[in-house]
Amino acid sequence: MTHSFSREDAPLQSSVQQSLQDIAEQMGEPITLETAQQLYQEASDLLNHVDYEPITLARVAATLLVYRLQQIEPEELEWFKGQIRSATEAEDVEELIESMGREAL
Repeated sequence: MTHSFSREDAPLQSSVQQSLQDIAEQMGEPITLETAQQLYQEASDLLNHVDYEPITLARVAATLLVYRLQQIEPEELEWFKGQIRSATEAEDVEELIESMGREAL
């Protein structure tokens, strides 16, 4: 079963978008609501093949934000997106993001 967007997701979408704007502000690179919406939608699209928890969606969107603000190489961004697309379950996505965090330390 995959998670699909519904009216009940509107509070989630709003919360994630606000969090993205807050994170961007803290990084000294404010983003518009439109950019936050794009990041949310992109994360949602990347995860549409797995059943995921809201935190997973938020983490993928935040990772996309960091890639955008830090102007990471396009190849790295495509690698990340490919990893998400090839994940067979949300746990794989969580492990990917956690491993990326460990590598950054």
